[in-house]
Amino acid sequence: ISIVCSICQQTIYPHHLFYHKKKHSALRCLGYSSPQTKTDNETLLARRQELISNLTKLPRYSESRRQKIDYSFEFLTDKQTYSSCCDLDNINNSSTLNVKNSLIKALSICQDKNPTWQGNMEDRYIVLDNYGSRSDTCFLGLVDGYHGAAAAEAVSAELPLLFLDQLAQVDSSYKKSMEEQKILDSFSTVITADYREKERIFSDKQDNDKTNKPNTYKWIHKAYAKSFWRMDRLLQLGRNEVSKVRWSGCSILTCLVERIHSEETGSTEEIQRKSLEKHRHSRLVRTSKGVAGLLHIANIGNIHAVLCKNGKAYRLSEEHSTSNTRERKRILQGGGKISRNEPDGLVEGHLRTTRGLGHHGDPVLKKSVIPVPHTISVPIDDSCQFLILASNGLWEVLDYHEVLALTLKAFTHYLRMYGGIQQNGTPLQKCQCLMPVSEEGLSDSKATNDQQDGAEILQSNTDIFLATSKGNVAQNEPRFSRSSYLHNSKTFSDKTASYSGQPLAETVLTAGSKATPQSGEGTGASVARRDAPAAAGGRVPAATLYNEAAGHVSEHLVRAALAAGSRDNVTVLIVLLNGCDKIP
Repeated sequence: ISIVCSICQQTIYPHHLFYHKKKHSALRCLGYSSPQTKTDNETLLARRQELISNLTKLPRYSESRRQKIDYSFEFLTDKQTYSSCCDLDNINNSSTLNVKNSLIKALSICQDKNPTWQGNMEDRYIVLDNYGSRSDTCFLGLVDGYHGAAAAEAVSAELPLLFLDQLAQVDSSYKKSMEEQKILDSFSTVITADYREKERIFSDKQDNDKTNKPNTYKWIHKAYAKSFWRMDRLLQLGRNEVSKVRWSGCSILTCLVERIHSEETGSTEEIQRKSLEKHRHSRLVRTSKGVAGLLHIANIGNIHAVLCKNGKAYRLSEEHSTSNTRERKRILQGGGKISRNEPDGLVEGHLRTTRGLGHHGDPVLKKSVIPVPHTISVPIDDSCQFLILASNGLWEVLDYHEVLALTLKAFTHYLRMYGGIQQNGTPLQKCQCLMPVSEEGLSDSKATNDQQDGAEILQSNTDIFLATSKGNVAQNEPRFSRSSYLHNSKTFSDKTASYSGQPLAETVLTAGSKATPQSGEGTGASVARRDAPAAAGGRVPAATLYNEAAGHVSEHLVRAALAAGSRDNVTVLIVLLNGCDKIP
């Protein structure tokens, strides 16, 4: 499947995309503003000489700038056709995950280590059905490890439990099992009474009045903030860390998917009406009258979530890296340093992400890399079609425009291959391919601005810092001895293993239950490997079709990322929402 370049609108194949974008960068470096510029070698040589002549006249001559000009000239004058070098034949098959949620038609995950560039798989994912013993509620997450997988493993196993504990303190409908409570109790040596007191002082006390909960989701945002901070304190134990100097860390994105029941929907009609009048220009809020559910998303680092609504892309996460000017300003004002490495520099010369969990082995780095999440609550209805969660391996080579276009193309292409599907005896409407998608619909910057407009219906927090009275981020050391550290490390590891049952990167668990080993792959009972659908007369059940289509889309996105030149682990979690069968 080809892809439309978001810069020049030219149709190309993914394995040519990496060098195609390098051509655009080279043209910009030589001062050509239009990506459609046609140049010959003589014109390029004259432009190079002009730029170097102007550069030498500057008071401060930059050798790195000279090297960029020379490299761009050499790249553009080289007429060879390049393609990325990756082994697409050994990509892992996608796994279809059976989640019993009325908001979700199908859910699939596909991962690849990218062995050309990476020696280990450091990505993990989380899928918990019936989260908190609540029906129609599930917890999704992606964790992208850095400098080892120890932090990612711990976060994928323990963060869902810490978040559940925070939710249960405000909403009694969230239940914890006895085993989960025992694990939470074992954290008391790290989450001390002093730390809990500081949480109480520097966080607004939540109102337990149930009539207020449908009106605002600030309590969920604070639950996210507290659970992220507590998880970061647990990582100070350094469990399973290999290096004694530089411990591992991770970026993470989590998503709580919950359905709004009819009584809750009715109680918020007046609030929705007022919000729609106040924020009528927001495209996400505009159609919220028939809201069926909510997405509560929190992210740290460079993992992102994109919601496809009415064929348009909305980014629901924030980029926490040195390319973000606000993050650069925060680090520099706090006394941190950002190196001059290309393209945007590295925090203290080591890390591109500016927020994350872990990284406790380097106190200087940890001062700048904070565990404060960006959170947002978004309503979903039948006009929402896809939710795409992906690690940095996808976003470093494909932007939101291209990912949405590939998703729509792969999905409609798969439905055409296996058409004639029946649902309740009625043929499904044939889907039309939405390519090319208009620039207006794919403008993630404008969509990002739109998504910030909502008040009660669409809420995003300002960063919640657990700060000291002087305004400094609280980084209290856990109070225990070396002997208790060793003892508790073993206790936490053993109890975490019993809680997770199996590696979450390959398992779907029903909250409060243990996964049972299966034969073959050894995955959880609700994980099914994707195979081509087959049925008499070319017809298969609609549920099977959506499962297979989700697997096809996730696998196609991973292949596209590898073909486009990704150098990181690639993990894609694709969720087909109820609106996916209403693509015009």
